[in-house]
Parts: sequence; C-alpha cells; structure tokens
Amino acid sequence: MPKGKGGRIRGIVAGRGKVYEALKGRLGKARAARIANAGQTKTDRSRMAKKAARTRKRRGE
Repeated sequence: MPKGKGGRIRGIVAGRGKVYEALKGRLGKARAARIANAGQTKTDRSRMAKKAARTRKRRGE
C-alpha cells in the first residue's frame, strides 16, 4: 500500500481509523491510538461515552 491519505492505519483496530484521525490533531498520535483502540467493542465505547459525559458535567460544559 502506498503512503499517504486513504490507506489503512497501522496499529489501529479496523473500523476505528476515523476516530483516530479525529483525535490525533488534539491529542497526538500515541494518545489518540490508545483511545481509538480501546473502543473495539460496543461496551467499551459505551463506557468511554459515559466517562466523557461525567467529565463534561464536572467541568460544567
């Protein structure tokens, strides 16, 4: 596969590449990859969403 846009992202779980790309600009590659890979299952993603909601509520957003 040639380098550049549109290819498979190495080290990121299949189907989570868009999440990785969305987070990479804000968090950096390593942190974005950790978060993207954590959401492999629906229960993982649900847990992450609940945690994010608690964080936003605590901050008053």
